[in-house]
Amino acid sequence: MSAVEKAVHGLRRMISSGRLTQGDRLPPEGDLCEELGVSRGSLREAVRMLAALGVVEPRHGSGTFVSPLRPADMIGSLSLTIELLPLDGVLELFEARGVLEAHVAAQTAARITEEELKNLRAVIETLEASDDPDEGAELDRQFHSEIARIAGNPAIASLLAVFRGRSRAYQVFMMPEGPAMKKESDAGHRLIVEALEARDPVAAAAQAAAHVTCSARWLEACRPPVTEAAHASLPQFPAE
Repeated sequence: MSAVEKAVHGLRRMISSGRLTQGDRLPPEGDLCEELGVSRGSLREAVRMLAALGVVEPRHGSGTFVSPLRPADMIGSLSLTIELLPLDGVLELFEARGVLEAHVAAQTAARITEEELKNLRAVIETLEASDDPDEGAELDRQFHSEIARIAGNPAIASLLAVFRGRSRAYQVFMMPEGPAMKKESDAGHRLIVEALEARDPVAAAAQAAAHVTCSARWLEACRPPVTEAAHASLPQFPAE
C-alpha cells in the first residue's frame, strides 16, 4: 500500500467510524501526518482525492471539512469513473438503468400532479419539433430527470443522471439512421407520458423499461463514436 493509499484509508476510517462527522474540520495537518504515518505531500494528495469524491470540502483560509455526505452527492461522484467507460461497459449498465428507470416511472405515476404532467408534455412537444442534436439531448435529459425528481428519491435520481450522462456521449441521432431512431424515441416518450397520465404504475414501468431497452439496442447496433462534447464535460479534480 502506497503512502497516499494509507492516508486515504486512514481518513476514511476516521469518517466511517464516526470520529469525524458531517461538518467537522479535519485535525491539523501535522497531527494527521503523525497519526497516519505519512508525509504532508501524501496527506495532501489523499485529501485532494477525497475532495474529488465529495467526501471532504477544502475551504480556503478555513481548513478542510467533512462534507454533508448526502447520498445523492456521493453517488454523483461516480461520474469520475463512469465517464471513462467504453461503450461495452456502458451497455452493461443499461440493465441496471432499465430497472431504475422503470422504478422511478412507477413511483411518478402515483405522485405526479397535473402541473407536472403539463411540463412534461411541453418538453416532449419541443423535443419532437427539434432537429438539433444538442438541444435534443438537453430536452431528453430534462424529460427523464423530471420523472426521476418527481419519484422522490434523490439518490436514485443522482445515479440515473450519472448513467444517462455517459449514454448521451454517444449521439446515435447524428448517425444516418438518426431520424428514424429519433421518431421511435419520441414515440417512446409519448407512451411514458400516457401511462403517467393514466396514473398506471405498471404501464409506466413497462414503457420506461422498453424505452431504455430500445436505446441500448441502438447503441449496440450503431456503436457511434464518443462526441467531442463528452470529452469536454469530463469532471475536473479540484485545484491544489
